[in-house]
Amino acid sequence: MKAAPFEYVRPKDLAEASAILAADEDARPISGGQTLVPMMAMRLARPTRLVDIARLPELDGIRREGNNLVLGAAVRQAVAERSGEVREHLPLLSAALPWVGHQPTRNRGTVGGSVANADPAAEIPLVLTTLEGSVRTMSGAGAAEIPAADFFVGPMMTALEQGALVTALVFPVWEEANIGVGFHEVSARKSDFAYVSAAAQVAVDASGKCIHCSIGIGGATPSPVRLAQSSAVAAEGGNSEAVHAALEGEIAGLEITTDGHATEAYRRRVALSLARRALADALQAAGSEK
Repeated sequence: MKAAPFEYVRPKDLAEASAILAADEDARPISGGQTLVPMMAMRLARPTRLVDIARLPELDGIRREGNNLVLGAAVRQAVAERSGEVREHLPLLSAALPWVGHQPTRNRGTVGGSVANADPAAEIPLVLTTLEGSVRTMSGAGAAEIPAADFFVGPMMTALEQGALVTALVFPVWEEANIGVGFHEVSARKSDFAYVSAAAQVAVDASGKCIHCSIGIGGATPSPVRLAQSSAVAAEGGNSEAVHAALEGEIAGLEITTDGHATEAYRRRVALSLARRALADALQAAGSEK
């Protein structure tokens, strides 16, 4: 099929892009287009106009801001994957990016587009949630910054208001010396959408004891979830028996999705298994004695 007719607009700056989107509720921003274009081709999406934000300088760049690493919304996923700053300061994102689609889609897909699309199975939103990052936005009302936990409100649904744009992703940088990460997912084929995914990042002290931990689950839930028991894991210092009991109890209470790909029971069981596996990998990579 072919897309329905639409108007193409290339604004000169972010303010113009926001104004165009605010004035037309059927207009859509486009940068990488790896989700929107196929949906248009199948006529599942019929925007009246496409607002091309790919070349706006305000949306580009990877930069350190205090204790955060900020990625412009239009940064290509492949650029972030190759970035030395991402490898050094965001090892969990670096571990997750090779799981995002295929290399050709990462060459065009953007980090902000993945977050704005809010697919429950997407890896970048999972990492942003796990690390308690935030999303910077711009609208006619001005700039805002929304915590990831509040930004993702359901499958393919976000807290973005009409006419608002994602401008950047803000990832906290852990300052501890010994950091380890783990990332696992299960899908029908490599690079397909994940049925379940799990991400973990830990920091250990000089003795190998876990002092900081964050674990997230994606794919299995309507939106990515950071496990509240992450703090309990650190409190237990990574002790396997206590940690596994804490993870099992929390995952048992999560809202889990059932669809044509996997049942709730399957996803719940796999979520626990992958969370344990991701945590074990993170602890090992950080040099934990546990």
